[in-house]
Amino acid sequence: MENIELLAIISFALLGSIGHCIGMCGGFIVTYTTAKIKPEQSRLSQSTYHLLYNMGRIFTYTLLGALFGYFGSLWDITPLSRAILFAVAGFLMIIMGLSFAGKLKFLSSIEYPITKHAWFKRIFTSQLGSSSAKSFFILGFLNGLLPCGLVYTMLVTATTTESIFLGAFVMFIFGIFTIPSLFSFAFIIGLFSQNRFRQMMIQLASITVIIYGGWTLNKAYIQYDLHQNGKVKSDMSNPHSCCSAKKSDI
Repeated sequence: MENIELLAIISFALLGSIGHCIGMCGGFIVTYTTAKIKPEQSRLSQSTYHLLYNMGRIFTYTLLGALFGYFGSLWDITPLSRAILFAVAGFLMIIMGLSFAGKLKFLSSIEYPITKHAWFKRIFTSQLGSSSAKSFFILGFLNGLLPCGLVYTMLVTATTTESIFLGAFVMFIFGIFTIPSLFSFAFIIGLFSQNRFRQMMIQLASITVIIYGGWTLNKAYIQYDLHQNGKVKSDMSNPHSCCSAKKSDI
């Protein structure tokens, strides 16, 4: 993984978490904060609970990253297959970036409301009423399953790594750098609730993912060029192809 890709993932996580995740997960955070965390508890205890929640969320992301990285590894590893994979990934990233910017309605059509499922409601309700510390981790794990355009974008990136380890690493890094905004949301909710500020972060996140999508499309072109050059070299080094070509000319 190149440095520019890592920087893009970090930037996307930081900006997108402020702009998009606060809107998507804000209600989730407010719900468990008001139901499970008491104002008289120490700041250390409150921070521990929020940290456990975020660790559960990152754990889900990491598992999904490993799974999608594994899917990517199932491709026949050739320059052509990589070119196709990068092309699809780059195209989807640009589409998602345009959706963040409000130019398309793509994200609203794929962010499936999983919270309506009975099994999700049952687990969420039971953990919301639990007083154990692990319930915060489980709630975070559930939050990681919520449909989210940012997560989809990073899962596409995880797939292109063609590796269980790198796929997990991509999603782990993404999750880690969404912590600052979501962790502090409960403490400085006023700043993040300002529509103007959030909208600016969303626009910056959309620009970041569009640029990253363009970079991925460029990688697709490079892989396709390698495929074409390898094909030409293979034809030139194959004596049978040369002989057949000469016979056909006679």
